[in-house]
Amino acid sequence: MFQQDVSLAAPGVARPSLSGRVGLVAAALVVLADAFWLVVGLPGAALVSDLGTVAVSSWAAVACAGVARRHPLPLRRFWALLAVTMALAAAGRIVWTVGRLGESGLPNTPLVGAIFAAGIVTGTAALLCTLTAPPNLVGQARILLDGVIVGLALIPIGWVVVFRDIASADLADQLLTFGLLYPMFDLMQLTILLVVAGPSRPMWRALTLVGVSLGIRATADAVYVSLVAHGSYTPGHSIDVWWPLSYLLIGAATGYPPPAGRDEGEEPAESPLPPWWRVALPYLPVGGAIVAVVLARQPTGQTPRLIFVAMMALLGVLALRQSLAANENLRLVARLRRLAYSDQLTGLANRLTFNRWLRRALRDGGPVAVLLLDLDGFKQVNDRFGHAAGDRLLTTIAERMRDAVGGDGMIARLGGDEFAVLVHGDRVLPERLAERLLAALEPRPDEEDLGVPPSASIGIAEYGPQHTSHTDLLRDADIAMYAAKAAGKSAYRTCTPGLRESAVSRAELIADLRRAVDEDQLLMEFQPIVDLATGAVRSAEALVRWRHPRLGVLPPARFLPLAEETGLILAIDRWVIHQACRAAAAWRPYAPEVTVAVNIAAIHVRRPDLIATVTGATAAAGLAPRALTLELTESALIEGSEAVLDRLHQLRELGVRIAIDDFGTGYSSLSYLHRIPATELKIDRSFVSRLDASDPRAYATVEMVNRLAGAFDLVVVAEGVETGTQHAAVTAIGCLHGQGWRYGRPATLSELLATLTPIDTAR
Repeated sequence: MFQQDVSLAAPGVARPSLSGRVGLVAAALVVLADAFWLVVGLPGAALVSDLGTVAVSSWAAVACAGVARRHPLPLRRFWALLAVTMALAAAGRIVWTVGRLGESGLPNTPLVGAIFAAGIVTGTAALLCTLTAPPNLVGQARILLDGVIVGLALIPIGWVVVFRDIASADLADQLLTFGLLYPMFDLMQLTILLVVAGPSRPMWRALTLVGVSLGIRATADAVYVSLVAHGSYTPGHSIDVWWPLSYLLIGAATGYPPPAGRDEGEEPAESPLPPWWRVALPYLPVGGAIVAVVLARQPTGQTPRLIFVAMMALLGVLALRQSLAANENLRLVARLRRLAYSDQLTGLANRLTFNRWLRRALRDGGPVAVLLLDLDGFKQVNDRFGHAAGDRLLTTIAERMRDAVGGDGMIARLGGDEFAVLVHGDRVLPERLAERLLAALEPRPDEEDLGVPPSASIGIAEYGPQHTSHTDLLRDADIAMYAAKAAGKSAYRTCTPGLRESAVSRAELIADLRRAVDEDQLLMEFQPIVDLATGAVRSAEALVRWRHPRLGVLPPARFLPLAEETGLILAIDRWVIHQACRAAAAWRPYAPEVTVAVNIAAIHVRRPDLIATVTGATAAAGLAPRALTLELTESALIEGSEAVLDRLHQLRELGVRIAIDDFGTGYSSLSYLHRIPATELKIDRSFVSRLDASDPRAYATVEMVNRLAGAFDLVVVAEGVETGTQHAAVTAIGCLHGQGWRYGRPATLSELLATLTPIDTAR
């Protein structure tokens, strides 16, 4: 019996206790002594073999019972059933020995057969209780039938191999001929073990030893039956040592814990497809059995009774196995239909089903409307609380939508956080249903912990002459949904011709934007940043413009939001960084201290190739990294991970300056100022613009930000300075630098070169 010592055991192997090791060594010595006694032919070999077999099987029963107490279900059942199997083996051997000593022949009695048959039953039940066995009765029955098919198919084959040269008169003993079933039962169990030990996890070493034990026992039983049939077996034969050897392996298997990979009660992982041979394994011997039936026919033309019974049983088991397979296929088809037409998380219909509903509704005629619902801020829930919280939120929202819609529409989850409702008929106005949905999604007190209320934006599209298919209707609902998001979220909008036209224009603009970089349609302008005390230009912010071939020069606000939505901002950012570095290198001979500032999108900050882009651009232009300033918004910095902070520190180590743009409009958290290696802080123009009205709060805000920046050793730039009053105010507050139309509008590089002299700030 083994005791597991997890702290000292090697991975995958339990270290047995001292008593367990002693028991294993003692059992192994018994097997070795038994083998030596039988091979040498010492006196009393038969009795020594019987006693050795009883001793080893009894020890194996005790070892299995001991390890069963330390395992949870179902492994406890596995080891307990193996313990009973070993105990039955010991009991059967004792009865065999007593019968052999009291009779002159072999004690092939019904009692001995019944005991060994009971051991076959308990051993088979043990194999069906392993971790890799099917958890349901249908799966276990299927595997059991597979083993029975193999066993029954091998009976005719075994008959031909063992009894082919035995006279019919010598086969009168029915117990003798039925002894052929023993190796067939062994092979049946071995088949079950091969099927149970699926490919979904590493092979459990204990099952490997059990499999080797079954193979040894099957070989021993087959040789024993053949020897008995030919009259050449005598007790104490060398084959007798194979049985205690098989029991020794069962006892040794108790020293191996199950492989890690699933906690008790955890759902099993989906198994990969089994290899072809494992599927065909139960049916491979059937062909051989058919041939063996022909060869086993006696000279009188009759088939031996055992062969006839075995083949009839085989046909019955095959029919039952195919019935189970057909039933399993039907359940699989039903499950595949559920997977194909429904959403597994919420239980709602999926996109495929919704499209079928919609096409059918359009064919049937009558009013048809689609409500497309997209959750607001759902990505923040996944990012902050994890996907499990997001899944719970989706499930909750699906239940509320069911309650809100009732029988007035059909709901589907199209994917992610996008839902759709089909309204067919005039039972309810789509707008009224949208209001009910928005009311149902209002946050409740117990949901405030999510931090993001489960609100939604809803787009409505009603079928009309302008629609040629269901895809047109879904497209219009999508257009209206984005209009609802643009309107402030938690709202609904109905698609109108104006919205449709605007969406078409937007799509065309995105398509044109994809060609803008490759076709050299972008251009650069620079706005000076001046020293408020002297008026000298200290830096220039690079601003990108789009020279659209049809719409003319477009400002950044017209196309950069689209670039961020589509991911094109990355290519634009790279182009701007390279062009800005070349421009700064061009004015270095005129003003060597004037630096260049470039705005960087939030998505670019999170990319690891930002450093390579910056170093490549500065090196290509021959510009020192300290002459480049990267401007980032507060939201981009606060949402950054530790990897983003490390990236910013690497940029600072290279000499690149980092400015916090539009300060005051985002979170304005003081904690991130301690972590971000910023060098500049730009006060947003919304605060500076209110200085004209002598707003004391605006003045106090700018003054507070200036003091805060001084405490963190940050250079302050006042943005949006347009009037003399604003200039006087920011100067009086103590801001060092200013930017705005007061000092210069965005201009081309050649125009900027003319301004690289002190500006008269007294105007």
